[in-house]
Amino acid sequence: MEAAAGLAGISKAYLSMLENGHRAFERRGLLEDVARALGCSVTDLTGQPYALGDRDSAEALATLSPISIALYDVSLDDVPDMPTRPVDRLAQWAAQANEHTANSRYGAAGRDLGVLLTELHVQAVMGDSDAQRAALAALVEACFVASGVARALGNPDLAIMAAGRAEDAAGRLGEPGLAAFAAMTSTSAFSRLGSRRRAKKVASSALTAVDSVIDPTAEDTSAAQAAGMLHLASAQMAAKDNRADDTAAHLAAALELAERTGEQNRLWFSFGPANVRAWSLSTAVELGDGVALAEQIERTPGYDEGLITDDRRAALHFDLARAYLQADGARDAAALRHLDEADQIAPLRIRHDPVTREIVHKLELRAQQRAWQLDSLKNRLGMSRSVAR
Repeated sequence: MEAAAGLAGISKAYLSMLENGHRAFERRGLLEDVARALGCSVTDLTGQPYALGDRDSAEALATLSPISIALYDVSLDDVPDMPTRPVDRLAQWAAQANEHTANSRYGAAGRDLGVLLTELHVQAVMGDSDAQRAALAALVEACFVASGVARALGNPDLAIMAAGRAEDAAGRLGEPGLAAFAAMTSTSAFSRLGSRRRAKKVASSALTAVDSVIDPTAEDTSAAQAAGMLHLASAQMAAKDNRADDTAAHLAAALELAERTGEQNRLWFSFGPANVRAWSLSTAVELGDGVALAEQIERTPGYDEGLITDDRRAALHFDLARAYLQADGARDAAALRHLDEADQIAPLRIRHDPVTREIVHKLELRAQQRAWQLDSLKNRLGMSRSVAR
């Protein structure tokens, strides 16, 4: 216990409280630190992916195997000789799937995605020059979908593989903005796995590579949006390492870009001032100081209206719940309200997140009386009894 606590950067007493359920893993960085100290992955601790038993979850989880098979079976150097649909139809399919992912409709996003990935690989290798470029761009977006679905459903290894394929395809296109978005997808996948060193390296390299083409006033602000997202991811990783100054510096850089680009949504990344504010709350929670910022955000009229996708709106309410959990019981009602709101907006995203179970467990332990909202959330998560430790 002493060795594990030391490696995780916490006290033995705190680790014991985590083990016994008297403290919650509302901070993702803490979950990653404990997993690393124990020599296992985050998913080893959380038991993901979760088989919740509802139809939507079952349909979403069923898409993961075909995605995995497709990515192992084909590459940008080895494709089967087979007929495919026209590349414009494949690109439209990829864009629609990406929209589904942005709104946490993972079953719809992943449906037949393995087929789409295979056909896009074929077009990217066997098509004429115009078709190859169009197919590569669509393949990048389809891989974003594959990575996002896998990451949300608790399969970080597949998420990393899909993100890596996106980086490969974007690199062959030679478009800096698209390459930076692909690096952002890899950063997110490595971070969710708990591979923080690799995530930081990918983000840092991508920021250096895209720096010379950033122009927030250009007609196409893709590079600026991607750089802003990479700064947000870097801020979150700095917060996980308790580096408050670096966190603030990356948030400031992201906000400066966002104020110049305005609200944008290239490839459904939702970069803009509203998303910077949402990520600022996430970093505050990781630094253990989310309550004050959560209260400030809630006092802002229409505070979640600038977030146009279900995924981002649910993430904000989820982080409000995480923040209020840090008030030592004084704001548990607000935490429960926001967690329920997040689940109503994007149930698949919230129910497959291991931190959700930590929040519910902690709220149940501190509850003075039975609350129907808490009972309802437990039922939706398949937690009919208290979480065993």
